[in-house]
Amino acid sequence: MTDFMTQARAAEAAMRDVFPPTPLQKNLHLSDRYGADIYLKREDLSPVRSYKIRGALNAMRKQQDQQLFVCASAGNHAQGVAFMCKHMSVKGVIFMPVTTPQQKIQKTRIFGGDNVEIHLVGDYFDDTLAAAQEWCSREGGHFLSPFDDADVIEGQSSIAVEIEAQLGQVPDHVILPVGGGGMSAGVTSWFGERVHSLYVEPAGGACLRAALTAGHPVSLDRVDTFVDGAAVGRLGERPFELLKNVPLPDVIALSEDRVCTTMIEMLNVEGIVLEPAGALAVEALGDLRTWIRGKTVVCVTSGGNFDFERLPEVKERAQRYSGVKKYFLLRLPQRPGALKEFLNILGPEDDIARFEYLKKSARNFGSVLIGIETKRPENFADFFARLDGAGMAYTDITNDETLAQFLI
Repeated sequence: MTDFMTQARAAEAAMRDVFPPTPLQKNLHLSDRYGADIYLKREDLSPVRSYKIRGALNAMRKQQDQQLFVCASAGNHAQGVAFMCKHMSVKGVIFMPVTTPQQKIQKTRIFGGDNVEIHLVGDYFDDTLAAAQEWCSREGGHFLSPFDDADVIEGQSSIAVEIEAQLGQVPDHVILPVGGGGMSAGVTSWFGERVHSLYVEPAGGACLRAALTAGHPVSLDRVDTFVDGAAVGRLGERPFELLKNVPLPDVIALSEDRVCTTMIEMLNVEGIVLEPAGALAVEALGDLRTWIRGKTVVCVTSGGNFDFERLPEVKERAQRYSGVKKYFLLRLPQRPGALKEFLNILGPEDDIARFEYLKKSARNFGSVLIGIETKRPENFADFFARLDGAGMAYTDITNDETLAQFLI
């Protein structure tokens, strides 16, 4: 461990040749809410708006004779590698999923310029990873894993080195988002038992919990790609070796919709733009109130590469999770005045966000898709009570994933 800490310090020193330490900022809004000293380690303010530049920089500086680097990435690792390829005047071949947000693809091109070429392959990261590794074995070059690489993990540990220096001490808790496990493994290795580390995963990509439960990394049957910066189907082998003793209660899984509430709040209240993975650690504070009260807590905001074309979807998910927006199918009588009767049922804080006839040929009744927004979640209890009192038949489909895919 002494050797690791020496190497981590060397990695942190190497960062200074490329960019200054990312800020460690106390957040008064969150500190007041949770009765703790909450700090944000702003990795979203690195040159590539994520911590991934650290692992790429550290691994690539150790390959000074290499002229070709190959990687697979859901977006942030790609930008870090591209940035360093241009900085070091070497070539890079970068594989990204077809589903990668356009903002991340465009920024990768900007950072790498003529030094990189980009291949869009596969719908999921694991498919992209396999394609990149196959290309590298066939064409040559140094494959640079986004997380399953000792030098990458060492580079990510520079986050912890900075936190301790900036805080002047170690925090009581550090909250870490988890994808493939490289950053959480690096930070945990630096702090060791001096700090209580907590780990946050998206529910649709909870590969750390799966690995801890099985005793080894396992491939998830399905991955939700919404939290693209942490949507990994299998924890890395090297990260697992460093995280295999993590207690299961220290691992938190958050729904993708829930993460959206923090993205919206941080944007509206603090003016901080976070991507879904970057919001994981902040949203997890809500599950840790009893642990963190009166403590010093650092949340790693791991990335801010957010495509604002996704903002309507983020707002929609946040509203549905918060209970202020619901969708339902209404069986509306096909007679004059029926629509007016329905409108009279709406409360003073209710608003129609969607109204669409799904079946227009019925003589007596028609099926209508209704979306309602309101100010407070409890308004819906009164609204549905009024619907029941009027004898109107309806089905709440807000949380029906199958119907939502087709209708919402």
